[in-house]
Amino acid sequence: MNALTLMVTPLLVVSGDGFSGWLALNDTIMGGNSRGVCRVGPEGLVLEAEVVEQGGGFVSCRSPLFSPPLNLGDYRGLQLEVRGDGRRYKLAVACADGVAGLTELIPGGLRWVAEFDTTISTPALPPQLVEIPFDQLRPSVRARPLNLPLRFDACRVTRLQVLHSKFGEDGQLNAGFRAGPLQFALVSVRAVP
Repeated sequence: MNALTLMVTPLLVVSGDGFSGWLALNDTIMGGNSRGVCRVGPEGLVLEAEVVEQGGGFVSCRSPLFSPPLNLGDYRGLQLEVRGDGRRYKLAVACADGVAGLTELIPGGLRWVAEFDTTISTPALPPQLVEIPFDQLRPSVRARPLNLPLRFDACRVTRLQVLHSKFGEDGQLNAGFRAGPLQFALVSVRAVP
């Protein structure tokens, strides 16, 4: 084997109609009043919402479960192609648990999260590229960081989710949070070497 055969190229995880099956998950599951819907359109996945801070303060779109889990072990992170609105969002990644399913026993589930800022998008501009290295993902349960010796396993990715929440990855208030009407498009997700 020579060095050229070992090169890894970016892997398209999802784009276009590959987003069908992604669904909204909003703060209504905990008594909040935010309303959000996910739809697949020419821009890929579009989240349209009315965000209400009191009682919850989050809206999201999440993928169906990947079965079998995605093996992204040869990659260093994810690249999101987005059309944003100037808000700060979070990417949440779920992984199959390699330790006898213990993390699945955590109410709300363990997610690996990282925040990213968006610029205000216009149709005349190309989508914004956001890179999230796997080593920047932090373990979290229901917007609360976990200080446990856990290791992200890129070989067992089971779900992706994009959220706008009043809480950041550190559990503190998100300075980029804004209640009111929201529109965000996720054009594609790639795994990058």
